[in-house]
Amino acid sequence: MTEQAQERYSHPLSERYASREMQRIFSPAHRFGTWRRLWLALATAQRELGLPIPEEALREMEAGLDDLDLVQAAEYERRFRHDVMAHVHLFGDVAPAAKGILHLGATSAFIGDNTDLILHRDALLLLRARVVRCVRALAGFAHTYRELPTLGYTHFQPAQPTTVGKRATLWIQDLLLDLEEMEFRLETLRFRGVRGTTGTQASFLELFQGDHGKVEELDRRVGQKMGFPKNYGVSGQTYPRKVDAALLGTVAGLGASISRFGNDLRLLAHLREVEEPFEEEQIGSSAMPYKRNPMRAERMCALGRHAITLFQDPAQTAATQWLERSLDDSANRRLSIPDAYLTVDGALVLYENVASDLRVHPAVVRRNLHEHLPFMATETILMQAVRAGGDRQELHERIRRHALAAAGRMKEGEDADLVERIASDPAFGLDRDGVEALLDARRFVGRAPEQVDAFLSDWVEPVVTRLGDDADARVRPPEVRV
Repeated sequence: MTEQAQERYSHPLSERYASREMQRIFSPAHRFGTWRRLWLALATAQRELGLPIPEEALREMEAGLDDLDLVQAAEYERRFRHDVMAHVHLFGDVAPAAKGILHLGATSAFIGDNTDLILHRDALLLLRARVVRCVRALAGFAHTYRELPTLGYTHFQPAQPTTVGKRATLWIQDLLLDLEEMEFRLETLRFRGVRGTTGTQASFLELFQGDHGKVEELDRRVGQKMGFPKNYGVSGQTYPRKVDAALLGTVAGLGASISRFGNDLRLLAHLREVEEPFEEEQIGSSAMPYKRNPMRAERMCALGRHAITLFQDPAQTAATQWLERSLDDSANRRLSIPDAYLTVDGALVLYENVASDLRVHPAVVRRNLHEHLPFMATETILMQAVRAGGDRQELHERIRRHALAAAGRMKEGEDADLVERIASDPAFGLDRDGVEALLDARRFVGRAPEQVDAFLSDWVEPVVTRLGDDADARVRPPEVRV
């Protein structure tokens, strides 16, 4: 690392967390390459509708789409103090036949806002691919442990048993709900289009000499060339900033699902029942060599929390837009939108890594369940004794007292003796073998294994089958449909 680099702030999202694929989406090359594709789409549609755009200009523009000299771009921006005009000149350098028609009738929001919508789409598609892979990994885990009984928890207090696989379906269902939300956002995402400085399309109406039909057709064609079947019905200078709020709300929802999984895993790691992967030479603590901290789950929770917090930015921005537009959104959006996607991307990379290699300790799971199972079985024992002729109310009071006494022993650090207490109480008519026979954990998990099978078959498999081919996380420049 050079001395100059050591003295500059380095963003943790790009240095430590986010994938190269997501960084590529928000990179200068991808952003400015998208600007050029928008200019090409605009010029192509203008020529199709009768404006005198030279064919040579379109050929040179298409050939120079990715011929980006960002050093020269920075020099132009230093001179002009305007990023869009800097790139107009830079594009003109590689497509000289197009210099006279570049950005014809357009405003900066045509380039900036439409590009942002394309980047939203690209980033959502990448997140969707990552979520599908997380679902696939968890589905395998749920199937493997569909029948393994484990102590359930409500309020993190012992509750009716479930299975390790059934618990995993709760994590999967959160992600399936996120996928539904993402698909809705992708289906309803629209293009800002060709609208001019305040959204009235006045400059384009002038170009087409008052022909409203051609202006409307230009708006439609440019959107279609960039892969958007629909444009927003109206706009000011910008597309509605509520769109950013809605999209980052979806991303924040992913952050909540990620954090929920991470928190659950941290609790299970404390119980020593389920743990995240731990490398052979991994160090858990600099001071306590025995430590095996759930650092990946903790990082997922930290990133998820940041994504949830970032949602406040676009919500506040949407609430404070003035009339046709205000520029106080610009600096904020440059920060909040990429950061939200980069944050959740990094968290999902961790999610897939952890979900693909979860470590279950069945002996510990069984031991923890066995310790509490007699308390869970009290209703079953009560019903068995009533069927043998006992008085339900009297037996309920006896079992309540036995349970409280046994729980008191546990709080003193001694083993619970609830089985012995019930077996030695003649009111129940059960010896120790009779009580133990009622403590088969499989009796208390209900339909959990069958629920896992049905959920994986009816809910998970169709989604993974439908979206699995999109789960390769590849990012490509937008195609201009000329």
